[in-house]
Amino acid sequence: MELTPEEIHQRGLDEVARIRSEMDAVIDASGFEGSFEAFLDYLRTDPKFYAETPEELLMHASRIAKLADDTMPAFFRRMPRLPYGVRPVPDSLAPNYTTARYWSGNLAAGEAGGYMVNTYALDQRPLYELPALTVHEAVPGHHHQIALAQELEDVPEFRRRASITAFIEGWALYTEYLGQEMGIYRTPYEDFGRLTYEMWRACRLVVDTGLHWYGWSREQAEACLLENSALATHNVRTEVSRYIAWPGQALAYKSGELLIRALRAEAEAALGADFDLRAFHDRILDEGAMPLSMLEEKMRRWIAEHTNDE
Repeated sequence: MELTPEEIHQRGLDEVARIRSEMDAVIDASGFEGSFEAFLDYLRTDPKFYAETPEELLMHASRIAKLADDTMPAFFRRMPRLPYGVRPVPDSLAPNYTTARYWSGNLAAGEAGGYMVNTYALDQRPLYELPALTVHEAVPGHHHQIALAQELEDVPEFRRRASITAFIEGWALYTEYLGQEMGIYRTPYEDFGRLTYEMWRACRLVVDTGLHWYGWSREQAEACLLENSALATHNVRTEVSRYIAWPGQALAYKSGELLIRALRAEAEAALGADFDLRAFHDRILDEGAMPLSMLEEKMRRWIAEHTNDE
């Protein structure tokens, strides 16, 4: 998969336009009367969308995590042995830490995986984004994928711990999309939160290439996120600082997710009624993280093999 900076930038712009239209439809469904900008301001400022205490935020995160756990067997046959917990980001890290992150566990050492939730600056941690955040960091996102990789047998150790961003983050972003089928998003606001997170990753394609190819200013980069998503301003500033300091990393999320969704659509079209979503998901993950070119080749072989079985 080789794309020029111009092609990546345009792909991002196309995704921003598509997601924006879906956002408009969700706003209509919510019954809100007002402009897009007014809706964003409503989400960013109304106290009902924010937890009042760290314990409340963790409680909501834990409830969503168990909802996801409950639906996993309908979408996957193989489950990792290692469990995970919902924990707060340590106070010493929280002020400059991301909204949440996954910390790998170690079954041999007696350490569960950790869905780490940032409880600092609660007015910047909206509850409507929490469902998408939870499936991304816990299950079926990072915990599920990484814990399964740790259990791989008869492979070199680096295969169990391979950190290939386009695969790992592409998978986790795909699971935010999958969360719709899992019944994770229960209100228009939560669905808008999902779209906000998808817009965030689409804007990354635009912002990273804007900064490092087209010479954008910080203000231009922040505008893409502020004008098209409900991300809190604190998060926008933190994210843009990350993109400035780490060129290219932000491109991986959408690139991986778009490939997985395209492969699923290809498999559904080729196999029709014989398409098995659980088998498709298990096959994506059964050899651990890998470059997207290898994933594409592997899944096309899987599709061809199952097509020939008919």
